[in-house]
Amino acid sequence: MAMLLEPGMQSLRMGANGERCPTPSPPGSPGTPHDSCSIAPLTPSQSPRSEARSQQTPSFSVVVAIDFGTTSSGYAFSFTSDPEAIHMMRKWEGGDPGVANQKTPTSLLLTPEGAFHSFGYTARDYYHDLDPEEAREWFYFEKFKMKIHSTSDLTMKTELEAVNGKKMAALEVFAHALRFFKQHAVQELKDQCPSLPESDAIRWVLTVPAIWKQPAKQFMREAAYKVGGLLRREIPWKRGRSHRNGGDPDPWLCPPAREQLRRSRHSRTFLVESGVGELWSEMQAGDRYIVADCGGGTVDLTVHQIEKPQGTLKELYKASGGPYGAVGVDLAFEKLLCHIFGDDFIATFKAKRPAAWVDLTIAFEARKRAAAPSRSSPLNISLPFSFIDFYRKHRGHNVETALRKSNVNLVKWSSQGMLRMSPEAMNELFQPTISHIIQHIDTLLTKPEVHGVKFLFLVGGFAESAMLQRAVQAAFGHRCRVIVPQDVGLTILKGAVLFGLDPGVVRVRRSPLTYGVGVLNKFVEGKHPREKLLVKEGKNWCTDIFEKFVTVDQSVALGEVVQRSYCPARPGQRRTIINIYCCDRDDVVYITDPGVRKCGTISLELGDAEDTRGRREIRASMQFGDTEIKVTALDTRTARSVRATIDFLSN
Repeated sequence: MAMLLEPGMQSLRMGANGERCPTPSPPGSPGTPHDSCSIAPLTPSQSPRSEARSQQTPSFSVVVAIDFGTTSSGYAFSFTSDPEAIHMMRKWEGGDPGVANQKTPTSLLLTPEGAFHSFGYTARDYYHDLDPEEAREWFYFEKFKMKIHSTSDLTMKTELEAVNGKKMAALEVFAHALRFFKQHAVQELKDQCPSLPESDAIRWVLTVPAIWKQPAKQFMREAAYKVGGLLRREIPWKRGRSHRNGGDPDPWLCPPAREQLRRSRHSRTFLVESGVGELWSEMQAGDRYIVADCGGGTVDLTVHQIEKPQGTLKELYKASGGPYGAVGVDLAFEKLLCHIFGDDFIATFKAKRPAAWVDLTIAFEARKRAAAPSRSSPLNISLPFSFIDFYRKHRGHNVETALRKSNVNLVKWSSQGMLRMSPEAMNELFQPTISHIIQHIDTLLTKPEVHGVKFLFLVGGFAESAMLQRAVQAAFGHRCRVIVPQDVGLTILKGAVLFGLDPGVVRVRRSPLTYGVGVLNKFVEGKHPREKLLVKEGKNWCTDIFEKFVTVDQSVALGEVVQRSYCPARPGQRRTIINIYCCDRDDVVYITDPGVRKCGTISLELGDAEDTRGRREIRASMQFGDTEIKVTALDTRTARSVRATIDFLSN
């Protein structure tokens, strides 16, 4: 899933229906010619370019998408003057044998004072070269994105633990990483196109797992706020004005041009099979497909249907998945080491020799990528000398003795200082994670809404694994066609760029949860439980009624609005807080039912009322059909916008 970070805007799409959603143009954002830019596109256009273009100047000149992954990250961009050409970031310095470095490891190094030092290969290699005693003072983070998914009580104060045990605010860590990519991308754009305006020329897109809940998405947006120039907090009255104005989702793309871009997306970006080189004809309207985004931390499954005649997409089932990414294989390897050498030793080694532990994980990563179902020879994993030496001092005997005592028959010791893992041993490390993925896809395919799926696209960094490809093909090849695109690890990046160029392409989404508020209803004897009875001003009311805005797996069109009116409890009230509740079922009745939880708040800043006489009504409008939930509000008496915010991180 991709989040739009529009220059100067918090909420991009504010329309009142699925067809018209405005994209306000920031002032002073002239179009920029890019014909002189010497950039070679990653993927040449395979279809004739539409010459039909609206004469309206776009509000941005280039789309930059940042794929912030668990194990690796990168960015790509495309100019509005040539939207069919997608350019990948420059090759990164450094790298590992057998690992393509079109993306860089999601590794961040901060100085002992907490200042930014480096990111990616540079951070990893510098930290590895530090003296062990000095390394204890630095902050080195890797694969830290999963913390946001796994933390059930995520807040602005959530902390992350570096590999040496030191802690820092997670928001600061993510902001450092996003700032690095922002600066890196802007510098590359300036090098290629010096004439590119510096202000409001870029539309930023940030990828997040489709299964992330609203708190995690808001957290990433809050981190983006901290990065100057990437995203600014919205001015409330501008939001209200844009809501009233209406407009087309992308006014610079006229319908023929948008349709051409959508057609080319299907044929050019996704339907080129790895190792075959076959460019498919366009997918037909009505075709259904699953995208299995297998990344480092999570696997996200989405199901879409192509609509005609616009070429838009309709989500058929809510996004699903789980923490079944490639990190699961890494954890299985760590568990194996704990079995051989002891949990206490591995924990001590990671704390005392963090740089050497990083070195060991690098060695395993290279061998993990070399694993294949057809492989018959062992895979050798080098143990750092400090590991061998530290173990001998810690236990009083060598690693070979430990391996022999562990009774792990599929792993042998090499006198060259390496663990020799048989193909069967490596397969055992993969199987738990792959089994989760297969089981989840199989469960999804049994849903009535998913009936008739023709294609299964396997994308993401983990989809590069021959082990996973073979397992998915064997499990589902007889039920639908399994497609592994070329540059499978970069497919998400390319798709994020295309989404930034055409955010209205997914016209209908499915709500992942049931959302609503607690209200009072007239008490009905025999229907409502007595413990819910509230007598107020001589009238009987039932408390804690769950009034639903949207139910789980409900289809919600882009820009579709749910409206509710609220009256301040007293004259002169300046602020109203409304609690939001959610549940993964649609049959709940009360906010106290099992499974219902408070997940956020809506804050309405009412300000001073010009006339305190009479009833004041605030109409709140909520959108559930975009990549994030958004809210606006209007004072019906004055027709003025009311500052409305929605917060999922305050619980």
